[in-house]
Amino acid sequence: MSLSVIVTTYNRPEALEQVLLGLGAQTRLPGQVIVADDGSGPPTRAMIEALLPILPYRLVHVRQPDEGFRAAAIRNKAIAAASGDYLVCLDGDCIPDRHFIADHLALAEAGTFFQGKRILVSRELTPVFRYSDVGRRSRLTKWALAAHLGNPWHLIRLAWWPALYSTRLTGIRSCNMGFARQDILAVNGFDEDYIGWGREDSDLAQRFFNHGLRKKEHPFMAVCFHLWHPDHDRGGLADNDRRLAAVRATDRSRCANGLVKD
Repeated sequence: MSLSVIVTTYNRPEALEQVLLGLGAQTRLPGQVIVADDGSGPPTRAMIEALLPILPYRLVHVRQPDEGFRAAAIRNKAIAAASGDYLVCLDGDCIPDRHFIADHLALAEAGTFFQGKRILVSRELTPVFRYSDVGRRSRLTKWALAAHLGNPWHLIRLAWWPALYSTRLTGIRSCNMGFARQDILAVNGFDEDYIGWGREDSDLAQRFFNHGLRKKEHPFMAVCFHLWHPDHDRGGLADNDRRLAAVRATDRSRCANGLVKD
């Protein structure tokens, strides 16, 4: 199965660099990585161009003008450019564990989408946290890092642990989410009516449920390390909450303002 990773970013090239290097240090490399750029300035482009000669995978940079927080729209542009049979959404401040790609492929299952976990990196540790730290496997180093990490139990990799299935919106985060290309096309991608931070990922999950999929989770596989940042402006959240409530009140799986404009 071919896999494409969609990495969403906005004006945080130092964090994005660690994510891209982390994707290049995987036990199994992705077939394609697409930087989904929501209007970053020139430093992001310069960093990507400097990395290109050393990255061991095919990198595509898709950008849209800076017109506010439009994660749904830029993800749709990246989905349209993706070549993989399976797509993984990853935020540009979430450094993947070295088994991240292999785990996503192992956990991919027909009739489901996968919701991955994140380990929160503290504000104090974030400026010095590097992709190479993720590869440290000794117990002593793990728990030394865990003193600065939220959700440290996800540091333990237990591949034998059973996956969990549900149709609940609890814990939905598109900073680490995988789905089949055919399924995202069937629901017409992310709904671009969601402007500003929040709920575009919950909307997608609800439409996946309406399409007949279940959410699959695993607490100890396919994890990423989420670098600290200040909270986003949530001024548009009330409007997005109303949009999500309207979707939850129906059995609609396809949005009108998505990959295709109906």
